[in-house]
Amino acid sequence: MNIHEYQAKALLRSYGAPVSDGRVVLRAEEAKTAAGEMDGPLWVVKAQIHAGGRGKGKFKEPGAGDAGGVRLAKSVSQAADEARRMLGRTLVTKQTGPAGKQVNRIYIEDGSGIETEMYLALLVDRQTSRVSFVCSTEGGMDIEEVAHSTPEKILSFSVDPATGYQPFHGRRIAFNLGLTGGQVKQCVRLMGILYKLFLDKDMEMLEINPLIVTDKGDLKCLDAKMGFDSNALYRHADIAELRDVTEEDPKELEASKYDLNYIALDGEIGCMVNGAGLAMATMDIIKLYGAEPANFLDVGGGATKEKVTEAFKIITSDPQVKGILVNIFGGIMRCDVIAEGVVAAVKEVGLQVPLVVRLEGTNVEEGKAIINNSDVDVIAADDLKDGAEKIVKAVRG
Repeated sequence: MNIHEYQAKALLRSYGAPVSDGRVVLRAEEAKTAAGEMDGPLWVVKAQIHAGGRGKGKFKEPGAGDAGGVRLAKSVSQAADEARRMLGRTLVTKQTGPAGKQVNRIYIEDGSGIETEMYLALLVDRQTSRVSFVCSTEGGMDIEEVAHSTPEKILSFSVDPATGYQPFHGRRIAFNLGLTGGQVKQCVRLMGILYKLFLDKDMEMLEINPLIVTDKGDLKCLDAKMGFDSNALYRHADIAELRDVTEEDPKELEASKYDLNYIALDGEIGCMVNGAGLAMATMDIIKLYGAEPANFLDVGGGATKEKVTEAFKIITSDPQVKGILVNIFGGIMRCDVIAEGVVAAVKEVGLQVPLVVRLEGTNVEEGKAIINNSDVDVIAADDLKDGAEKIVKAVRG
């Protein structure tokens, strides 16, 4: 689960990390009052969406101006005007895709004099199962491009959970970032705060980009992104309350209600599969035969007829889907349960696109009989290769 910048900064502030004073604005008429509560003389007006690249983004609708989703203002009235221009309009960035995201919240904060911009992140290293620090002197930039072009400018190391964070970790980061004097002590303290926050709240990712040295020589977190382990939210009611469902894909939100592992993609072939590995293989073979998957969907090993029906509804609700491939290998999951769910779903929601079904494993003959004896228009497949070829041919003509 992700949260907005203003929510992330509130968490940082509660743990003692240095951030600018700011106010969130949900309605245009609140903007002037919010800006007036800060000292200035410079205000920063930021669109709040769950996507990076806001500063370089562009708004779809006229009236928002040519600037991106992060704007400077030199007066309270200008800050309020910029907030009004952005609220309710659609911001398109590299991470939103061409559809963009509607801006429903604005964050207005005090401007900062910037001497140096740096990059800092904490994340879970899947290879070592440890928390890792990542830092670079190239802050405020696309870190993926830095990693590709100048990887020597990135320092990454993990923290041994037996010892936890120690001051030498902070000093290592400080020296790598070129900090001196009192900045080193500030860095050691700040890294300790971030590490504790990361563990306390079961985060998956904490990114500060940029981490700055102000014109007064102090460290400050100028931006913040946080991602949390959804499986641990039952331990953190305060974090769960920060969820903004308007930032999530409606289909993914619906899938979560039924414990379906669903991720929307940009292709035209919907996939219903049991098992994450088989789902990945199914998407790969669809691409191999010249098409693109419209989703990742793992119905799980213990799916019921009802879950399969809901999964089918979610796939067919995507207007991009031009065909559907059901690929089930019955181990724990029984093929007859999948077949019953597919038939029930087709009868309930209708079928306007080609449907290819490949079943193998537990109760496969019963499953095939259910499909064959129904009046559902289904293309049967013998194996995964055959299924992929048939659905791509049906979609592409």
